[in-house]
Amino acid sequence: MSIDASQNVILKPLFKDPGVDLTAYRDQHFKGSRIQQEKLLQQSSTLYVGNLSYYTTEEQIYELFSKCGDLKRVVMGLDKFKRTPCGFCFVEYVERLSAVNAVRYINGTRLDDRVVRTDWDAGFKEGRQFGRGKAGGQVRDEYRMDFDPGRGGFGARAQLKGEKQLTRSGVEVERETPKTEPDAP
Repeated sequence: MSIDASQNVILKPLFKDPGVDLTAYRDQHFKGSRIQQEKLLQQSSTLYVGNLSYYTTEEQIYELFSKCGDLKRVVMGLDKFKRTPCGFCFVEYVERLSAVNAVRYINGTRLDDRVVRTDWDAGFKEGRQFGRGKAGGQVRDEYRMDFDPGRGGFGARAQLKGEKQLTRSGVEVERETPKTEPDAP
């Protein structure tokens, strides 16, 4: 069977590209319906980039993500109280195809010795650059129980658990409860 150029035939890839498809994650603070959010995600040229080191700079993000196309802007995620980087950013491309390439080729690569995670975002709105966790950073860091120097040390829950264990047992523990910042003089 031959295909005539005058026929309206839609060609589809043989295999789905899971790296470019929408994930199950949806922004719980999105103002609008789920259908509206899905539509925006399918047209968006904005990416959420997560699992960054707190020490990753905006310049490093520009350098890496500009390899996939022209960037409109990068918005670094900040701790809402300290105004310091907290491990995520938003990358806006001029064209969606550039964002598709970033999801396809940058997601899962390493930056500052951390595996970068990319996900589609419906579009950056002012205020979303601030962490939503109770401590000011990202919520996921509050549940982390391990020590991660690239993410500011121990998670808030691990710190709290350490303090509770000290209080309940009444015995001094050799390891001091981890702190993310030094005490004020």
